[in-house]
Order: sequence, then C-alpha cells, then structure tokens
Amino acid sequence: MKIRVFFHDKCFDGACSAALFSRFYRERIRADVEFQFTGLVHRAGALFDESQFDGDENAVVDFKYSPSPKITWWFDHHESAFLTPADAEHYERSQSNKKFYDPDFKSCTKFLATTTAQRFGFNAKPVAELIEWADIIDGAMYQDAKTAVEVAHPAMRLTMVIETAPSADYGTRLIELLAVKPLAEIVETPWIAERIPPLLERHRKSIEILRERCEYKDGTIFFDVSDQELEGYNKFIPYYLYPECTYSIGLSRSSFRNKVAVGSNPWAPAIPTVNLAKLCERYGGGGHARVGAISFDPAHREEARLAAVEIVAELRRAGR
Repeated sequence: MKIRVFFHDKCFDGACSAALFSRFYRERIRADVEFQFTGLVHRAGALFDESQFDGDENAVVDFKYSPSPKITWWFDHHESAFLTPADAEHYERSQSNKKFYDPDFKSCTKFLATTTAQRFGFNAKPVAELIEWADIIDGAMYQDAKTAVEVAHPAMRLTMVIETAPSADYGTRLIELLAVKPLAEIVETPWIAERIPPLLERHRKSIEILRERCEYKDGTIFFDVSDQELEGYNKFIPYYLYPECTYSIGLSRSSFRNKVAVGSNPWAPAIPTVNLAKLCERYGGGGHARVGAISFDPAHREEARLAAVEIVAELRRAGR
C-alpha cells in the first residue's frame, strides 16, 4: 500500500509535518505501508498536479487545501489555506474526520501532533523535541534576533539544510530521519554534516549582502536581492541589522519564481498592526498575520518588484 505525502517543500515545519504524519500513520493507522514524499512550493499558477495524486491514500500537510477527491488527509495552519472561497466552502461541507485546519497554531507540526493525539490516540512524546523546534522556528519564537541569526542549535542548522536541499531525494531521506532520530544525531549524519560548513559561509555572506542592500525608513525595511542566489536566506537578518524596524519586504529570485517576502519583526518595539496574510492575498499570495509571501512567474520580475514597492509604501505609511 502506497501513501503519498505532499508537504511544504524547503521548509522545516513542512518537513517535520511530513515526518510526523508518517510516524503517526504507521503507529495508529497501518504499519505495512510505503511512504513517498513530494514537496510542494508556492508559485504562480497551479499549485497542484493531480496526476501526482497516485497513492492509495494521499495526504497534504502544511500546504493549501485541495478539493480533489483523491486527497484523503489534510492538515494546515496557514491563514491563507484556501485558494478560493469555493475551496473553503468545500472543506466546510466535507465534514471529513481526516482533514483538519486551525490557523491559531504556530506550526503545522504542533497542530498535527495535537490533533492526532486527541482524535487517534497518537503518542508524540518520543518526538517532542521535533515538535518543540518546529513551533519555535515556524512561530519565530526565538529569544531575540541574535539567537535566530546565530543558527547554533541543530534544528536551526537543519533548517538551512532543508531550505537549500539539492534534490527531492535528499529531502525525502532527511524526512525519514526526522521521523525516528534526535536532531543532534541527524545533524551529525555525514551526508548532512558535509553541507553545513558551506551553508554557514553562505549565511555569513548573506548577512553582509543584506547589510548593503537594506533600505530602512518609517519602520519598514526593503531589500532587493533578486540578482543574487539567495533563495532561502535567513529571514531574521533584517531584524538583526535593524532591531527598531517593524516590517521587512524582500525581493528574491529562484529558478521557479520571483518571490516577495513580507514579514514583521517578532521583537519590534512597535506592535505590528497590519495583517500580512490579507495584504499578500491581494497579489495572489498569502501566509499568516505576521508573515506572508507572494510568488510571481520567473519571467515577471518587474511585476514582482512593482508589488514589492507598493507594499513597502503601504507599510511605511502605516508606520508613520
């Protein structure tokens, strides 16, 4: 029996959610199954390819809702979980006991652990560290920006590895380890450990690039690194460089999208008041109230830059 698990790719919470789902399924549903993991990314256009829904059961974790009848399980915590009002209505009508949504959770991993414990009697205690760090990382619950940027803990180093995974197979192998091994042991695995020194050097360089590129005004930072290979840069660097800021907007580019990342400073002196998920939804993106993003076609760099400039202007007005 094959279970296909779709998860938010290049995301620590996404990988942890996929790992936790596989552990839960084996322990509480059925043990003699084969798991296949498929990463999903936010991009312009269709997010799902229904031809990939080829499992005997298909699960989606930490990603938007699909109304496809081929999707058996769904767990998500994003405020922008539904692509359309029709999708939200479909979810409400379905009344499925295998599809769950709660935007009040900081991480999908914690949501999945809590829900499966309550509904199916799953024991998540053996992976409590995984759940705790998924909540810290996805909820930006670090003590301060310096801690977030120092990336000293194994979970934070694994986040760098996951966000820059060189292949789908690499990510799958890592997910399989997350389901069964302590984080400190995983980070010492040779094929993972060898990637960390160059990633730390890349991280140090990204701090200097953002130091040069950040434009700070009226409580809001803007930077454009779309000419650099910086997909997956540490999103807390702007708040480390400008602890007094409230919001940051970054424009970056990868092979499959131009991305406008919109965030708020978890340690800001002024409490953020703008719902960033709603703001990003106006441009076809989404996220959470305190952090969101918009994806544009790789050929539409100017469209992405225009959106970024408009958002910067709106947030700077809000900060005056």
